[in-house]
Amino acid sequence: MSGATPVPFADVALARRLERAEATSCACFVEARARLFPASGACWIAVAGAYAMFDGVASPVTQTFGLGMFQAPAAGDLDRLETFFGERGAPSHHEVSPLADPAVVPLLTGRGYQPFEFTSVMYRPIAAGGVASRPGPVVRRLGAGEHELYARVAAEGWRDSGYADFMLEIGRVSAHTDGLHMFVAELDGTAIAAGAMHLRDGVAHLAGASTIPEGRRRGAQLALLEQRLQFAAASGCDIALMGASPGSGSQRNAERHGFRIAYTRIKWRQ
Repeated sequence: MSGATPVPFADVALARRLERAEATSCACFVEARARLFPASGACWIAVAGAYAMFDGVASPVTQTFGLGMFQAPAAGDLDRLETFFGERGAPSHHEVSPLADPAVVPLLTGRGYQPFEFTSVMYRPIAAGGVASRPGPVVRRLGAGEHELYARVAAEGWRDSGYADFMLEIGRVSAHTDGLHMFVAELDGTAIAAGAMHLRDGVAHLAGASTIPEGRRRGAQLALLEQRLQFAAASGCDIALMGASPGSGSQRNAERHGFRIAYTRIKWRQ
């Protein structure tokens, strides 16, 4: 699908698009959590151009996105962010792009923050075009009323790692997230894999990829990727975004299918 489509340079302008797209995707997820579970206290705020999410004390979504990407944060901004998390009993986590304002790192280290996690932020250009016909799983976009199917399939892919119950809840919240499009890959009429995608300002944020143990190595995720990119292109998107742990199988598979690393983000904690 990529053909001769030029690959955008990974500069500050691209980083701002990617960071804002992911932040918006997470903000919509937090809003869905708040609607489904009002007692959770899920909410988010914007401070100095960054989005700060609270999705529960232990949620990986509870952090900031885009700190230093849209303006240089000041000490007072960090005070406000730390108060936001502290009032909810959550640690202050900030995931920072290396293209953020240079003032961010000394501001964080001066307050006792240390790095503890890395993420490869990956992207690729997308363009409209046909999807190759191939034997194997058939992908379809889920409609209203099929939220539970997406959640169950997404969770089942984590069964052998012990996170099925946790991911079932995540899947149910994701299924009610505004702007999220859900897909499943089916083999002989049975859903064996799931994938989701959030669209924002021409960026397709791919997430939620999961394949049930019995359905692996059958091309389900490749089929899901191709169909999601085709849908994104038809919806006016020109860039696809995903995150992966550096050196992971997910990163390897993404690179095999045209993604490249834009930059490696660092997550900081006090």
